[in-house]
Amino acid sequence: MVFDHSGHLCLNLKCDPSKADFLRGIFTDVKPGYHMNKMHWNTIYLDGDMQEQDVYEMVQHSFRLTKPKLKTGQIL
Repeated sequence: MVFDHSGHLCLNLKCDPSKADFLRGIFTDVKPGYHMNKMHWNTIYLDGDMQEQDVYEMVQHSFRLTKPKLKTGQIL
C-alpha cells in the first residue's frame, strides 16, 4: 500500500515481528505500520534517506509473507 502521510510518500509492508523491530532500530525512515497491525507491519518513508536496495529487500520479504500459499498437492 503506497500513500501520502503528512506530505511524505509512504509504503506499508508486512514484516516478521522480530525483523520489524530490528529494521525500526536501524532505519529512521521505518516506523510501526500506519493504520496497520504494528507488530506485523512497517511504514517506510520513501522520501527519506533509505537506500533503494534496502527498500527492495523489504518489499521482497513482504511479498514472501503475503503471497498466496499453495495447498498440498496444488501445482501452479
